[in-house]
Amino acid sequence: MIATMAFFLLTIQAKIEALGLIPSVEAAVLEMLIPALYIRRAADKAKSADVRHRLRTQSDELLNRLNGGDTPFAGLGEDERVVIERVAQECAGLFQRSSSCVEGRNGQLSLRHHGLHRLSDRKLSALTAVHNFFIKRRDGTTAAQRFFGTKPRELFSFLLETVDLPGRPAKKRHAPKEKIPLIVCA
Repeated sequence: MIATMAFFLLTIQAKIEALGLIPSVEAAVLEMLIPALYIRRAADKAKSADVRHRLRTQSDELLNRLNGGDTPFAGLGEDERVVIERVAQECAGLFQRSSSCVEGRNGQLSLRHHGLHRLSDRKLSALTAVHNFFIKRRDGTTAAQRFFGTKPRELFSFLLETVDLPGRPAKKRHAPKEKIPLIVCA
């Protein structure tokens, strides 16, 4: 768990440093914006209405502090704010609470193929390709699109262009019927 947290924190630090922000804005992003966006995500996943309301209120308080007139964000342009918010959303999404038995690709494989004991490598590769390039979220993005940041080629048009389709099967031939000899009575 310590290694996971260290990886998470170092990844976020690298993403924020890559923006080249002044130290006060960088600190506000790390200490207020990313936590507020993460709490908002947690609120959306909370089971009870009371917990959702409490978490949304906490998130709104943090975001309102950032939108005040004397905050480090006050001197930033709209374009710069949009970029910072996009990167902060990515950072908040890096560390998500989930239960693998019901969420994500591993959970789906576990639920759908539980009785199959072991999937062949070929079938697992096919399921991975379908998951990454075909299945879309409500916002219309695929896993590959979210990972690479650009929309990949359509999966089935790619397959039609690259896979050689088998030839038409041979016409079915029927075996000749056995002739029954006629018995001539004399």
